[in-house]
Amino acid sequence: MDIDYIEKMTNKKIKYFEEIESTHLYAKQIEKQGDFIIIAEKQTAGIGTKGRRWYTGTGKNIAMTIIKHPTCKIEKIEGLTTKIAESIRDVIKELYGYELKIKIPNDLILNNKKISGILTEIHTQAEKIEYLLISIGFNVNEDYFDEEIEQMATSLKREYKKEFDREIIVIKIINKIKEIIEQM
Repeated sequence: MDIDYIEKMTNKKIKYFEEIESTHLYAKQIEKQGDFIIIAEKQTAGIGTKGRRWYTGTGKNIAMTIIKHPTCKIEKIEGLTTKIAESIRDVIKELYGYELKIKIPNDLILNNKKISGILTEIHTQAEKIEYLLISIGFNVNEDYFDEEIEQMATSLKREYKKEFDREIIVIKIINKIKEIIEQM
């Protein structure tokens, strides 16, 4: 992935890893360093909602976590996960004309299979938000799923039989999320 290009097109600081346990867990460790986006080519222990494992193949998908320190009150971020899901759906529609469905609040579905998941985590002190983590897993060019998730998961490549540009998808998603957060 061309991280310099993504940084230039999003005006965001990115920490990039070839392999990491989990972008989400790493974000929790470094959140005091400021606002960052963590992107990994592979996660060895990616996490989803309800403590489930999120599979990330090597160099084929999107695994990223956005760390934000918003100054708004907690009630301003109500429905954030669904807004992010809507923005990802909109990005894929704009780029490729494909219709993803949202399984409220945090999954995106293509042809009745999960293609993307969102994990948001908010840390607060009274009414003040200390930090916000937005983790996104998106199956872009994956062509292999193990037996455990074979019937439940898919990717753009698996459905449309071609390679997709992960950098463009990442840039568009980051910029859409930036718009959402600026409105909070």
